[in-house]
Amino acid sequence: MSEEAIAITIAEPTTPTQRIGQLSLTLWQNSPQLMAEGLRIAGILAIASLIGFIFSSIGVPVGWLLGPMVAGIGLALLSTDTPKLPALLGITGQAIVGLATAMRFTWETVASASQYAIPLLLCIVVTGALSLGNGYLLWKWTGIDRVTSLLGSFPGASFSFAAMSEEMGADAVAVTMLQYLRVLLVSAILPMIVGTFFAHDAAIAAEIAKSAIVPIHDASILTAAINVLTLAILGLLGVWAGKKLKLPSSLFTGSFLAGLAGLWLLPYDLEMPPLAFTIGLLLVGLSIGLKFHLQTLRKIFKAIVLETFLVVALILICVAIGYGFHQVTHVDTMTALLGSSPGGTTAMLATVVELGGDSGLVMAMQMTRMLMVILLSPWITTSLLSKNEQARDAV
Repeated sequence: MSEEAIAITIAEPTTPTQRIGQLSLTLWQNSPQLMAEGLRIAGILAIASLIGFIFSSIGVPVGWLLGPMVAGIGLALLSTDTPKLPALLGITGQAIVGLATAMRFTWETVASASQYAIPLLLCIVVTGALSLGNGYLLWKWTGIDRVTSLLGSFPGASFSFAAMSEEMGADAVAVTMLQYLRVLLVSAILPMIVGTFFAHDAAIAAEIAKSAIVPIHDASILTAAINVLTLAILGLLGVWAGKKLKLPSSLFTGSFLAGLAGLWLLPYDLEMPPLAFTIGLLLVGLSIGLKFHLQTLRKIFKAIVLETFLVVALILICVAIGYGFHQVTHVDTMTALLGSSPGGTTAMLATVVELGGDSGLVMAMQMTRMLMVILLSPWITTSLLSKNEQARDAV
């Protein structure tokens, strides 16, 4: 045996005590880097918290979502190194918002959503058709290939489209950028519109919403501890199940379904602490904002400029569609508008939970659209790829 092999054999820990010792030594050796990383993350969270507090204090609708998102964009654009949020924090944010949404999803809401099946499907079809038109204009006017422009324009399930883009022959960077630009604009504009002009339409629902997010100090310390522990367990199970079952938007959807199961099956009521919900909003907003990168923005600048105008136009058209849905179904305006948004599901649900409205119906509308888009988009894109190949063969 060589000296190198002997050294490796000797260095390899063989007992639990040795492994713990080696881990402690590794942590000690890397402590300066770990401390620097911890301070960096703490600084990012501090800036996001400050901007969120300012936005909330001056009355910006869903300030704890929009403020950290603005902070994240600023950090992403101004930093020389791309600032990153640990994956665990992003997962935690989506899980909290998913659980908070589940706290208000009742059987009555499911029954009421089924009553609106036809107008709901019409809204989804119109929104999908407009998004396809958006992708067509991007292809025609910017020179981005057809598959990339379509995958970048489909409403909802941005993570899924970013993941499937390379396999379908699209530009993954452009798809991701276009998708998150849409999410960013929808998440910023629609809550502002709804909070400014239509929040009063959900005044009664807002009073009902207080039952979903109840101050923990109203309960005993033991009850509060059990409540928080149960929510944590449900969140962990939901994140695990969402990834295992490969659900669309697995982090959010898995947590939502786990929270729903706990709400309906457990023999006691669950409550989302207001502080926990605020933390969830902060993490989700910051995570969205930090995904923007200046280098990528420069690379597809023309497409970004056009997409900005197209998405803003799409948002305004969807506001009109949502208002039409409100007129036909008599659902409150806030719920109708947030349910008709072209994506930004997490932000829309966070908004409806905070400002009042029927989060269950918003969830039903958003998830129905998302599932239809996920099911149909690969077929549409594949058919376009085959047509492109046939056209090249013909030439």
